[in-house]
Amino acid sequence: MKIVVSFKVVHDDQDIQVAGDGSLDFSKAHQVVSTYDLNALEAAAQLASATGASVVAISAGSSAIDDSKLKKNVLARGVDELFMTADDACANMDAFASAEALTALLEKVGDYDLVVCGDGSADNYAQQVDVQLGAKLGIPVITAATKLSVEGNILEVERTLEDVVETVRVALPAVVSVAPDAALPRIPGMKDIVSAGKKPAEVGGAETSFVNTLEVLDCRAPKQADRAKVIIDIAEEGALSRFAAALKAAL
Repeated sequence: MKIVVSFKVVHDDQDIQVAGDGSLDFSKAHQVVSTYDLNALEAAAQLASATGASVVAISAGSSAIDDSKLKKNVLARGVDELFMTADDACANMDAFASAEALTALLEKVGDYDLVVCGDGSADNYAQQVDVQLGAKLGIPVITAATKLSVEGNILEVERTLEDVVETVRVALPAVVSVAPDAALPRIPGMKDIVSAGKKPAEVGGAETSFVNTLEVLDCRAPKQADRAKVIIDIAEEGALSRFAAALKAAL
């Protein structure tokens, strides 16, 4: 069994600088794996450990994602092999273009049984790559997974929704996106990091162009709301009720 897990490389939000007009400066921001995709990598690694499967990671983005430290970080998380498209032509792709780029990478991977995605990306959080990837591959898609198991050729997925826990069974191959609480990302040890440097990693340029279907007109940080500066003395009668009312109004 072969499990493929896709991940996105994003700018570290701690390094993004916000100007006075709300515009964003990414020039000093490091490249990191999207937080939600760390959950996907761990979910894939845990499922592989339980089934004896191999794990292949794939990603597409600008040339900056071809970073040795970043690649070792991925390969140290239970991943056996890595395929990346690192090309400035793949910078700032929307969900449609990302799904096309990942489809091209899957052709290089070859046969696979399951594709695991994160719930969304830490930058845009469009939650569309998984469903669009499944549509392009012509295979079923299951979202919001909190637990995965495989029996034969059947994938069983537990989905924890607002008012019910749903169990879905689907024949492989399939695409599944996992919720953040599906698996807590591991902290790779020194042995994992050393071993990661010996694992195969294929990085290439884009062999075709991936066209966005969305046009981003502007991207700015939201304006911060002024503080209400409400001070309530707990010793006063009805303080808790006033506090609860103020908190409800703020939400």
